[in-house]
Amino acid sequence: MRLRLATPDDIPALQILIPASVRALQKEHYSERQREGAIGSVFGVDTQLIHDGTYYVVEAADGEGMTVMAGCGGWSKRKTLYGSDSVPGKNNAWLDPATDAARIRAFFVHPDWPRRGVGSRILEACETAARAAGFTRLEMAATLPGVPLYKARGYAEVEPFDVPLANGEKLPVIRMVKALG
Repeated sequence: MRLRLATPDDIPALQILIPASVRALQKEHYSERQREGAIGSVFGVDTQLIHDGTYYVVEAADGEGMTVMAGCGGWSKRKTLYGSDSVPGKNNAWLDPATDAARIRAFFVHPDWPRRGVGSRILEACETAARAAGFTRLEMAATLPGVPLYKARGYAEVEPFDVPLANGEKLPVIRMVKALG
């Protein structure tokens, strides 16, 4: 596996990976209406993360020797907690590392690559980069299937909340935090 920063050239592949991940890996936790209602707004590409240089992709060789995008995810120095370019209420104001928690954002793993360390590898890179940028705390809106990974990596659950979706559904997520040592 190779971890690297995402570039604008990755956007078409991300636009395929994210819905595929949501549809396959979140079906045990969210209904079809919740998943489909979240794709494109809550679950989608946030190009600001790519432009800020805080979004990663993991590439891996498939069984036929081809390179595939096995996962993606990032962190942010901006106030928005979740969502794509089109999520309502997006706030791109800068966070203050002295008082604010950096955001862990937009983790998705290809359906052929779950539980192979892809998410952990990206999360470690995000934590290292946020620490280097002066942040001492991290915060996220974790999807239900992601909670076990984040708990295993030292994140604590703060509170559940629902994200309203355009189709009238609500997407339950968990606010989680971690202090960086």
